Amino acid sequence: MFRKIRSDRDPNATVFTEMKREFKPYVSKAGTGVKYLLSRHPKMVFSLMVISILLSAILAFTVFRQRPNNEHVQKPVRIAGPVSTGMDQLLATGEALQEMMRLKQAIDSLSAKKQLNSADSLALEKALDRFQQLNRKFNQRK
Repeated sequence: MFRKIRSDRDPNATVFTEMKREFKPYVSKAGTGVKYLLSRHPKMVFSLMVISILLSAILAFTVFRQRPNNEHVQKPVRIAGPVSTGMDQLLATGEALQEMMRLKQAIDSLSAKKQLNSADSLALEKALDRFQQLNRKFNQRK
C-alpha cells in the first residue's frame, strides 16, 4: 500500500525548460521570418510603426475619449470644520444621552405606579414624546 513511486522524469527539468524544448522550433522559425522581413523592408516596417503610433494617439484623444456625464459628477467634498465643532458635537451627544437616561428613569418610575393622576399621565406622555424625539435623532446619525 505504501510503496515508493518511481519516475523516469529528469529531476533537473522544469516547466520552463520543457516549454522551451517543445516550442523552440516554432519560435526560431518565427524569429527567422521577422529578421528576413526587417532586413528586406526596413522603411516599410518603420513607416507602419509610425502610422500605428499616430493612429493610436488620434483615436485615444478623439474616439475613445471618455467625456464626463452630468449624472456621475461627484459632489464637492465638504471640508470638516475646526476641532471645536467636533468637541461641540460630542458634548451635545453626551448631554442628550444624560437626558435620555433621566427620561428613562422618570418613565420607569411613573409606569411602576398602580394609579396615575392627570399630572402623572401628562408628565409620562411628555417624557415618552421627548424620549422618542431623542431616539430618532440618534438613529438618523448612524
